[in-house]
Amino acid sequence: MNWVAPIKDEETLRQYEEALLNTDPKYYILFEIGVGTGMLLQEILQLKVGDVRGKKELKIQLGSRSVHRHFHMSPELIRTIEAYTDGRGNDEWLIRGQTNGGMPLSREQAYRALRNAGRSIGLEAIGAQTMRKTFAWNYYQTTGDISYLQALLNHASPTITYRYIGEKPGMEKVMLKRTPAENERSRYRIFKDGSGRKRLQAIRDAMDTLEADMADPSRNDAYFGRLELLLTGIEELLDQFRVETARGESEDE
Repeated sequence: MNWVAPIKDEETLRQYEEALLNTDPKYYILFEIGVGTGMLLQEILQLKVGDVRGKKELKIQLGSRSVHRHFHMSPELIRTIEAYTDGRGNDEWLIRGQTNGGMPLSREQAYRALRNAGRSIGLEAIGAQTMRKTFAWNYYQTTGDISYLQALLNHASPTITYRYIGEKPGMEKVMLKRTPAENERSRYRIFKDGSGRKRLQAIRDAMDTLEADMADPSRNDAYFGRLELLLTGIEELLDQFRVETARGESEDE
């Protein structure tokens, strides 16, 4: 499976949007809604004409977590939607598979169109998740709020969310103070089905494997370079964890 990345460069994003618009306006509409809201591809494909036509703002609910978002549509997107939906009924699918068909565009068709548009401008790391990853990256750049994105995307940890948007957090961001509600959810996840113990054991097992691998004479210098970086990162995290834990305990006294 190809790795999919967010589009971080504004000029590349503009070129990609133009490629989609030139292919078919429906793909441009699909992408702009995805980048603007964080909706999943399959959620966008379920939109009807009446959900967006004549509106300057799109109010949506994201996934099973019932997170509500408001997306203010650009004048260009509004004009494209007006032209694309002209003469169509409000109950018709917004992104339809065929010009005169009664079915929405399939996920496979959408994926191919997104990929082909990317390749036309030299982008290979494009897929169905590109829209959501680009939305998440833009939101993080604007707000710095990784906890909101973690909850929105239903990720188990901030580390997963950072990796999802292609960011490498510094130690201070990893140990960023969280709200009481976020800490309560963390306690629940740690104890649910013994998750915390299992994760700690998996880390111990990985460390044991690394220790054994160190004695392998076939390992090259590059391996030990990566290993040293890994160990340094772990040591920094542990030191910061101890500092923050001690600080939190002193504040509670």
